[in-house]
Amino acid sequence: QVQLVESGGGLVQAGGSLRLSCAASGRTFSSYFMGWFRQAPGKEREFVAAINWSGNSISYAEFVKGRFTVSRDNAKNTVYLQMNSLKPEDTAVYYCAAAQSYTDLSHGYWGRGTQVTVAS
Repeated sequence: QVQLVESGGGLVQAGGSLRLSCAASGRTFSSYFMGWFRQAPGKEREFVAAINWSGNSISYAEFVKGRFTVSRDNAKNTVYLQMNSLKPEDTAVYYCAAAQSYTDLSHGYWGRGTQVTVAS
């Protein structure tokens, strides 16, 4: 069992930055793939980024490449999402997820999310 708690969301002006954190419980955190997803009002949930257990395999959605960076600290059981050059269309609830494989992320463990609002 893995429990995930996101933090770091808030209100920011367009062009600004935020760093989201996802703290995980459980002794096997380091063995999990971790991912970030988001859901804007009235829209489908969408994939943002994912990172494997060692951090040497990372993937991003096209719309965040060059702006967002995912990382993890296994010693702290935490995964991060550094978001730069934020745009109003990045406004959404951001969720982190954990699973044993990349393809299982959408069906794995999920946090409750943190709201990110980007003002124009």
